Amino acid sequence: MSLFTLFGDTLLSTLRDVVPIITVLLGFQLLVLRQPIANVWRVVRGFVYVLLGLALFLMGLEKAIFPLGEVMASQLTDPSFLYGSAASTITTVQWEHFGWVYAFAFAIGLATTLAEPALIAVGMKADQVSGGAISAWGLRLAVSFGVAIGVSIGCYRIVTGTDLWLYIMVAYIVVIAQTTRAPAMIIPLAYDSGGVTTSTVTVPLLAALGLGLAETIPGRSPLIDGFGLIAFASVFPIMSVMGYAQVSRWLEQRRQENARAKNERPGDG
Repeated sequence: MSLFTLFGDTLLSTLRDVVPIITVLLGFQLLVLRQPIANVWRVVRGFVYVLLGLALFLMGLEKAIFPLGEVMASQLTDPSFLYGSAASTITTVQWEHFGWVYAFAFAIGLATTLAEPALIAVGMKADQVSGGAISAWGLRLAVSFGVAIGVSIGCYRIVTGTDLWLYIMVAYIVVIAQTTRAPAMIIPLAYDSGGVTTSTVTVPLLAALGLGLAETIPGRSPLIDGFGLIAFASVFPIMSVMGYAQVSRWLEQRRQENARAKNERPGDG
């Protein structure tokens, strides 16, 4: 299939997906609200940009992102890379030999989340609404480190073949415990942060990485073991954001206590 044919097919598929959204918006605007559409041509131009952008993005996934993730997983789990000259003597999969896989998972989780447009938008709005109390950059870093740690643990789960539900159950127990202790202001934002990480940049790479690992590690099923990384990328940012808020509050309390103790200290002489 030629590149132009693929683009045409992808564009038509994207149009079919976007038409229901346009129908709902126009239906409520014209039939329920009974108001004219302001800046019609700007709206039309915006939808055209959305269609073209989505079509190009989906083509990029199919032609680059998914193959790249599978190739990286295949190369990182190649026995000759993991074990060197001793590859022929290894008969069982040992999790400690996959250090570079965990390092790559941490790095790709951190980098993709920092570049996630949805997280950037949420961080900007949080900074604006809180009057600077919640730093946009601090929120992005907290979420990104949460995703990075979660993806690394998710790759460990694929390597070891352990049950997904064990990790998720423990993670949500920790989340519930943190929710009872975290500042009320940060709790809704923390839960939202777990959702915005699973968006346009992060999901394709994580899905490709998980499937690539499951396909290349002996004894793993792509269907059973390949999926689940996105769940880790959703729950661990909740923990990291609430942890960030709790640590920040503790540091602020320490700073206030030190300042109070300094003011109460009798003067010299």
